[in-house]
Amino acid sequence: MDKFKECLDQGQHGVYALDLMHCGVNAGNDFVWTWLVFILVAVGLFFTLATGFVQVRLLARSIKEMLGSRSEGDDSHGHGITPFQAFATGLASRVGTGNIAGVAIAISLGGPGAVLWMWLTALLGMSSAFAESSLAQLFKIRDHGNNQFRGGPAYYITRGMGQKWLGILFALSLILCFGFVFNAIQANTIIESVKSASGCASGSGDCETAWHSYKHILGVGLVILTAPIIFGGIRRVSRIAEALVPLMASAYLLVAIFIVATNISEVPGMFSMIINSAFNFESAAGGFTGSAIAAAMQQGIKRGLFSNEAGMGSAPNAAAAADVKHPVSQGMIQMLGVFVDTIIVCSCTAFVILLSDVPNAANLTGSQLTQAALESQIGVFGQYFLAVVLFMFCYSSIIGNYAYAESNVQFIKNGRLTLALFRMAVLAFVYFGSVVKVGLVWDMGDLSMGIMAFINLIAIMILSPLVFMLLRDYQRKLRMGKEPVFKLSEHPTLKRKIKSDIW
Repeated sequence: MDKFKECLDQGQHGVYALDLMHCGVNAGNDFVWTWLVFILVAVGLFFTLATGFVQVRLLARSIKEMLGSRSEGDDSHGHGITPFQAFATGLASRVGTGNIAGVAIAISLGGPGAVLWMWLTALLGMSSAFAESSLAQLFKIRDHGNNQFRGGPAYYITRGMGQKWLGILFALSLILCFGFVFNAIQANTIIESVKSASGCASGSGDCETAWHSYKHILGVGLVILTAPIIFGGIRRVSRIAEALVPLMASAYLLVAIFIVATNISEVPGMFSMIINSAFNFESAAGGFTGSAIAAAMQQGIKRGLFSNEAGMGSAPNAAAAADVKHPVSQGMIQMLGVFVDTIIVCSCTAFVILLSDVPNAANLTGSQLTQAALESQIGVFGQYFLAVVLFMFCYSSIIGNYAYAESNVQFIKNGRLTLALFRMAVLAFVYFGSVVKVGLVWDMGDLSMGIMAFINLIAIMILSPLVFMLLRDYQRKLRMGKEPVFKLSEHPTLKRKIKSDIW
């Protein structure tokens, strides 16, 4: 309560209602995220141990299934999307500003040690991602209007737990967060990166006046680019993601490899710095033993989770749309998405920053720190390269976020008019995010995502016996030398619970 009053005292006097809302949202975030970070890690640890480290044992198999599904082309059975397209759609939403700005924030606030905790969190989170996406496949439904699959936490909460009201609450939280708020944030990031690349970041008078008109034009242009994709539905979203995600990730990876190669002699020192900082008890202050390690843990865990979304219930919405022979197949592929997002893409940003001369710059954070690090390594080209990368990352996130939200709109009310109105609202938020500052909107997104994660974590823990059953079925058929195919008829107890014509 004291923090809430302090927040109001520091607010914009004269806009009391807005201050009240913003402070209320921040108070909610403080409460939710203080506990949620540790719950996410605990759930990840539970599934890691209970599945016998599935993220390690089946990692090679997940790569094989992901690459094999890409050669299948369009869905061969006339339903949904291919497993690779579902992987790309999930990765499109995961890979965004968190991989560039989020990692930089973690390092600037938590030190280099935050990178190690980010890696460890991702490795644990892979098991949570496996569980939620396997459940999404098991409880997916067929949309007889267009013969496509859809599903996600709202569906397995309703069908697996029998709690329709909780499924609706989850769906509403996700629609607000991913359909509206996060798309406004991604659009804002695109516009700000273009502003920075154009030399207007300083906010000088003439430049700022001109930019006031330019941002509206760019906002309209972004809406025009987005509209044909989202009005094409999940299949068009998946096809764009399938083409765009490998391209943008490869470009960023190549630049990072170049920077690492040109600083190869400093790489051992960089890893030593990460490890020492992660377990640095010597910097403890104020009587709290290990304050430095606590800061590194908190930033690494929080930013890693923000980036890869493992356990939050977002990626299962894309996973459910895939046409696979066994639920575990898509669970493994989405598990791989967490690995690519954090262990590969986030590490690229971390290495670029830590191998540069600016990781400790006190006045830089977020994407500005990443930009400065790139410029120190590859010259002024780095500024323009990062603007292009940010555009691709954020644009892919917009279409990936839309895919998640569409499935949840259909869960609440599936109709052409409803979808059309929702799509227009999404475009309105893309434009809104392009032309205004979105501090309050970002905080609202954090709160709605926190509510999502709480509901989803409860659900996957309650439904965990089904996850273990699916994994045993998959592994048993692998040991028999068979291609794993899930058949509901082989599980009489489950068949009585799940009314499905899919399995």
